[in-house]
Amino acid sequence: MKTVLITGGSGFVGRHLTALLQSKGYNVTWLTRKPVPEVHIKQYRWDYKVKKIDVEAIESADAIIHLAGANINGHRWNKTYKKEIYDSRVEATKFLFEMVSTCPNKIRTVTVASATGYYGYSETDRIFEETDPPGMDFLAKTCYDWEQAANRFSEINIRTSIIRCGIVFSKGSAAFEKISLPVRLGIGAAIGSGKQYFPWIHTDDLCSIYLKSIEEDSFHGVYNAVAPEFITNKQLTKILAGHFHKPLWLPNIPSFVIRIMFGEIGDSLLNGNRISFQKLMASGFKFKYSSLENML
Repeated sequence: MKTVLITGGSGFVGRHLTALLQSKGYNVTWLTRKPVPEVHIKQYRWDYKVKKIDVEAIESADAIIHLAGANINGHRWNKTYKKEIYDSRVEATKFLFEMVSTCPNKIRTVTVASATGYYGYSETDRIFEETDPPGMDFLAKTCYDWEQAANRFSEINIRTSIIRCGIVFSKGSAAFEKISLPVRLGIGAAIGSGKQYFPWIHTDDLCSIYLKSIEEDSFHGVYNAVAPEFITNKQLTKILAGHFHKPLWLPNIPSFVIRIMFGEIGDSLLNGNRISFQKLMASGFKFKYSSLENML
C-alpha cells in the first residue's frame, strides 16, 4: 500500500482528496501545523516559519501532494496578510524541498497546487495556456515564485506536477456558498461589467486530477485545472438564479462598491480570464462535471 502525504489535508479539498485516495487503497497521512484531533488520519507536525518538521512524514511517504497555503479570501488584504499568503506558499514549498532533498526517502512523485491567478487579469479574449507568461499583479507573482520553488523537485529526479486550479466551485465550497448566497436570498446581481470570465472546477474533478498526477508516469509539468467551458460572471449569476428559481432584478454591482467592500482582493472578483483546458483533456482526463448547469 502506497503512502501519500498531503499538506493542507484538513482543508476542503484536502479532506475530499483524502477520502478519494483512501477509497483507492492508498494510505494517507497529513503534514499540518495544527493537528485535527477528531480526524482518524496519521498527522505529522511541521512549521516552515521555524524550520521544524517531523521527518518521519517524509521518510514514510511514497508521494506528496502539497496543498497548503493561507486562505486567499480569509482576510482583508494588508501588508501583513499578503506576506502570509506569499510565505505560506513560496517559503513553505522551499522548506518542503529542503527537507525532501536532505532526508532519506522513497518519494517518486510530488504534486504542487498553484492557481490560474498565475496569468494575472486582463480584459482580452485571449485563452491562456500553460506556456503563457505570468501576469504582473500580486497573485501572479506569488504563483510564479511558488511554481519556481516547486520545480526544484524535478532537479532531484522526482516527477513533479503543478496544478493551476480554477475556483473550486461545488456544494460546500467557500466560493460556491458565498457566491450563491445572495442569489438564494433573491438579491443576486452580476458584479462590475459582468463580462469577466469565471474559471472554475468541481471538487471531484480536481481531486481526480491529483489522483491522476500520482498514478500516471506520463503526467508531469504544469496543467490548468478548469472545467471545459467559458462562462462569464453575468452568465454564472443567471444560471444560479434559474437553478434556485430566484429573480434577477438588481443592476450590476458597480466596481467601486466591490473595491470598497473587499479592497485589493476585489480585483480578482472584477476580472477573470479564459483558461485553456486542452492540455488536461489531451492527457486523457475525463471531466465528471463539464458545465455549471451539469454541476447544479
